Amino acid sequence: MTSNERIRVLLADDHAVLRAGLCMLLEAQPDMVVVGEAETAEQAVAMDAQLKPDVLLMDLSLPSSPGSPITAPSGLEAIRRIRAGRPEARILALTMHDDEGYLRAVLEAGGAGYVLKRAADTELLSAIRAVWRGGTYLHPEHARLLLGGTPSAPAREATADGSYELLSPREQQVLRLIALGHTNQQVADALGLSVKTVETYKSRLMTKLDLTGRAALVRYALQRGLLEEQE
Repeated sequence: MTSNERIRVLLADDHAVLRAGLCMLLEAQPDMVVVGEAETAEQAVAMDAQLKPDVLLMDLSLPSSPGSPITAPSGLEAIRRIRAGRPEARILALTMHDDEGYLRAVLEAGGAGYVLKRAADTELLSAIRAVWRGGTYLHPEHARLLLGGTPSAPAREATADGSYELLSPREQQVLRLIALGHTNQQVADALGLSVKTVETYKSRLMTKLDLTGRAALVRYALQRGLLEEQE
């Protein structure tokens, strides 16, 4: 493989130390080259359009710049925008979330693969090569989840019984941001709240929806279509 045939990778992650480590890992491969680094969702969208990388490595919790059209800091929204503008884009999610809900959200947004950050040193290179060849990369356990997983009964019931309308507008905002992969701190920053207040809203909405845990919230949000891009 010549230098012109190397897999051109764009990194999108707001942690400089992690990006540096990933750059070292990828540049050490004879078949890969890093062509750019993005720190925000807007940069990822713009740089993908400009550079047209073979593979875009996307952090799901990528932040957004103030005043951005991407109203919630989200790697998922960036994936949707990139795929809308460049349908052939091959996007590999790199995330800390080992959860079926996030996995399904990435695939529904147009992502081609899903790698956990804790497994980056063992899986990432294989994943990049698989996605570059036109395939989809999933850990075997994640593949089994998709083949055999079904939404929980509480989530199905909550979708059908209109309980979403019981949530206050602020609770609905918190639900969507949590389902998009944001930490409590990121939700607090986005909405101008304290972390403690976010935790209170989260507790209230789980009680109203009769759901337990972040994974159930993500599945519920997917079923309600809450992760679709909002203008």
